[in-house]
Amino acid sequence: MDRSQTPPSSPFNFYGAQDPSMNVPLTSSGSSFSPYLNIDPSYLNQGGSEFIFPTEKRTRGRFELAFSQIGSSVAAGAIYGGVNGLRLGLSETAELAWSKPKYVQLLNLTLKRGAATANTLGVIALFYSAFGVLYSSSLFFDVDDERSTLLAGTSTGLLFKSTAGLKGMARGGGVGFGLAALWCVWQNRDRVKSSLGVNQTL
Repeated sequence: MDRSQTPPSSPFNFYGAQDPSMNVPLTSSGSSFSPYLNIDPSYLNQGGSEFIFPTEKRTRGRFELAFSQIGSSVAAGAIYGGVNGLRLGLSETAELAWSKPKYVQLLNLTLKRGAATANTLGVIALFYSAFGVLYSSSLFFDVDDERSTLLAGTSTGLLFKSTAGLKGMARGGGVGFGLAALWCVWQNRDRVKSSLGVNQTL
C-alpha cells in the first residue's frame, strides 16, 4: 500500500496529506496572503505610520489638578519648613557641643517647622483648589478662564486671613490676587509676549 496516497487513520485527522482543499496559495500578486482573511493584508499597510496620535492635546480639569497641587504644596512646605527649622536649630544650639541633646533639639525644630509649614501650605492649596473647582464649574466661567483663577486666589487669601480682621483679610486677598495674576501671566506667557511684540526666539 502506498502510504503517500492513504491518509493515516486517526480520530483527530479530518484531512489527508494530499487533500486538494488544503492546497491554499500563500501569495497573491507577489505579496503575502493569509488563507484566514478575505482580503489581501498588503492593503492594510500602505507604508504610512502605524500609530494613531491624538489630534488635540487634552488638558486636565481643575478637579484633577487639585490632587497634584495639594500634594506638591504639602511636600514643598515640608522641605522648606524642615530646612528653615534646621537653620534655626543650628543657630540656637551653636554654643552647645555636638551631643545627644543637641541632636534631639535639632530634630525637634526640624520636624516641627516642617510639619507646620506643610500644614499651612496644604490648607492654602486646599482652599484654592476648592474655590477653583467651584468657580470653574459655575455657569459664569469657563474651565480654563483666568477670571476664575484670579477669583479663587483672592477668595483663598480672604478666607485664610479671615481671623485677622478686615485689614488682614484685605492683605490676604491682595496677596492671593497677586499670586494668581502672576500664575495667569506665566500660563499665558506666549500670548503675552506676542501681544507685547517680544521676539519669541530670545
